[in-house]
Amino acid sequence: MLEKKPLITHMYTADPSANVFNGKLYIYPSHDRDIEMESNDNGDQYDMDDYHIFEMDDMTKAPKDLGLALHLRDVPWASKQLWAPDAAKKGDTYYFYFPARDKDGIFRIGVAVGKNPGGPFKAQPNPIKGSFSIDPCVFTDDDGASYMGFGGIWGGQLDKWVSGSFDPKGDEPTGDVPAVCPKFARLSDDMLEFAEKPRDLVIVDEKGVPLKANDHDRRYFEGPWLHKYNGTYYFSYSTGDTHQLVYATSKNIYGPYTWRGVILTPVLGWTTHHSIVEYRGKWYLFYHDCELSKGINHKRCVKFCSLEYRPDGSIVTMNP
Repeated sequence: MLEKKPLITHMYTADPSANVFNGKLYIYPSHDRDIEMESNDNGDQYDMDDYHIFEMDDMTKAPKDLGLALHLRDVPWASKQLWAPDAAKKGDTYYFYFPARDKDGIFRIGVAVGKNPGGPFKAQPNPIKGSFSIDPCVFTDDDGASYMGFGGIWGGQLDKWVSGSFDPKGDEPTGDVPAVCPKFARLSDDMLEFAEKPRDLVIVDEKGVPLKANDHDRRYFEGPWLHKYNGTYYFSYSTGDTHQLVYATSKNIYGPYTWRGVILTPVLGWTTHHSIVEYRGKWYLFYHDCELSKGINHKRCVKFCSLEYRPDGSIVTMNP
């Protein structure tokens, strides 16, 4: 077993979205470049320009690099920064979702299409209408309907859309006011657009009160993921500047989601980004840290570990 060890060592990878297609596990990470850049809260150091996809069918062996799946030069609308992606399948077609800055420097979410889960993928000429911010994650429910959660504050610009339109001076709210919420929308039947206007996915405390902006240990920052276990929806995410992966649950896919606890305590590096997947009857958490680079925040490596549920459905907290 390769638990808690770097899975990919020939390049820097991060933000792993793990999905099972056709009985095999595929990892869709971002690809950190081996470059020297000063870190800042805007995320300029994360200057990625392509994606590689990895196939893994044995949890004791390193995954196979399936090669270049999509490059920035092949995305007509994008200018830079191919950040954390995800993928989905409908029929015999695969859909690859990714954020990037458009020609005006505003993050949008694009989709590329292919016939193989490992790519290559061909990008649509324009981003998804009405999309903004970063970190798309796609969940397909038991009835076949697919949904996208997305959003990240600070460098991910979600806090700049609080008014409903892009405000370059927008900032994360502070104090005893509701925190910025991640966004959530059902996808169209062709998987290429939103079927509805994205709405807030509200996370509440044990009393049903929306989490506050000053609750940095629990409020949403970035890195959404949605999965289902025993009929309950689990929404998990990163708290960003407090460096934890946490989760909330709901019986309704649209929420509200009640905060439940911590999945993963802080890793080496500024933050982490994850996915949760069931593969061959076992549950796994995929995440990243900076072990390979000895702590350089924009040179990360993908890892995984087993994930366990208690009888009440709560997740056992893990230490990296």
